[in-house]
Amino acid sequence: MTPTEAVLSDALATPLIDHHCHGVSPNQLDFAAFQAMFSESYRPPPPGTTEFQKPLGLAIRRFCAPILDLEPSCPAETYVERRHALGAEEVNRRFLRASGLDSLLIDTGHRSSAILGVDAMAEAAARPAREVVRIESVAEEVAQSCGSATAFPQAFADRLAERAQNAVGLKTIVAYRCTFKIDQTAPAREAVGAAADRWFLAAAAAGKWRLEDPTIVRHGLWIGGELCRQRKLPLQVHVGFGDPDIYMHACDPTHFTDFIAAMEKWEVPITLLHNYPFQREAAWLSEVFQNVYYDVGVILNFAAPMSADILGEALEMGKFSKLLYSSDAFGLSELYYLGAFLFRRALQKVLDRWLREDFCSLKDAEELIRLVACENARRIYPLGGDAA
Repeated sequence: MTPTEAVLSDALATPLIDHHCHGVSPNQLDFAAFQAMFSESYRPPPPGTTEFQKPLGLAIRRFCAPILDLEPSCPAETYVERRHALGAEEVNRRFLRASGLDSLLIDTGHRSSAILGVDAMAEAAARPAREVVRIESVAEEVAQSCGSATAFPQAFADRLAERAQNAVGLKTIVAYRCTFKIDQTAPAREAVGAAADRWFLAAAAAGKWRLEDPTIVRHGLWIGGELCRQRKLPLQVHVGFGDPDIYMHACDPTHFTDFIAAMEKWEVPITLLHNYPFQREAAWLSEVFQNVYYDVGVILNFAAPMSADILGEALEMGKFSKLLYSSDAFGLSELYYLGAFLFRRALQKVLDRWLREDFCSLKDAEELIRLVACENARRIYPLGGDAA
């Protein structure tokens, strides 16, 4: 290792603030259940195939196996058997503590009953953990309990303010529920009331409280934006890559420019999450809007051998002062470990090239690493003394 490589390697060991992640499963997972945890589909793989037959499956077998005392690239069945033998608690402890994290900022709004909560995650990882509150999940929770469409708007606003009291940020999944190609102005009170009436009637008939009405989603965006403005919190925005209920073409973040611009006037940081296949668009938005931050998140896991290419695209013109680290890990602690491992590996490849082609100095590279690893997140999230 040359002196330059040694310095770069030391810098890349900087602990990471994982600004967007989820809890992990505390349960013993059989072969089928384990595969379901690293699939974005609602359906199992076709007969005769497995989820291991994709880049993420290769990465789990290659890079996670040694953490479980297995040979790299061991058979998938052997991997899951070893995981089961060690037990979920030990597996989670190993991967989370091997990830080199500074702290975890956890979205608690997705399948919260099936995964560890914030305190349990902090204990498993032996790192500080804080909550990010998902706006639409709070709306659904309130709608089920308040008993009246008329009472809903105020009950929702009150509950969101309460839930955000100790949070470090809010999050919206507007892209999932109605895409970015919607009216982005604040809806009138009468429109919110009428939408709540329609939602409550439909939910009563179907027995399902999934929020998809654009008017109520917009109401949540503006209530959340105002809370963020008052409390100096960032607003996380899901972009692109996700489950099958996404209409991908309408999840390009450039469709969300009007709301982003409104939040810029309020000085509310917007963090665009994972972004694939729109990482270039997200980087452009970080250039033209003062309040826009972005990451490439879990796609580095799903694209594992090509992760350096994707991170390189995100860095083509994006500001180093705007790029954040996240794993977007959910369910499997392997996704925390791989997220950190592949991010550091990809960043080293990108910076090696820039250094080799004389586009930056070693000091520049060290600064970029510190910014993305932790300093950018510390600037916009109210972590106080919680971050290591």
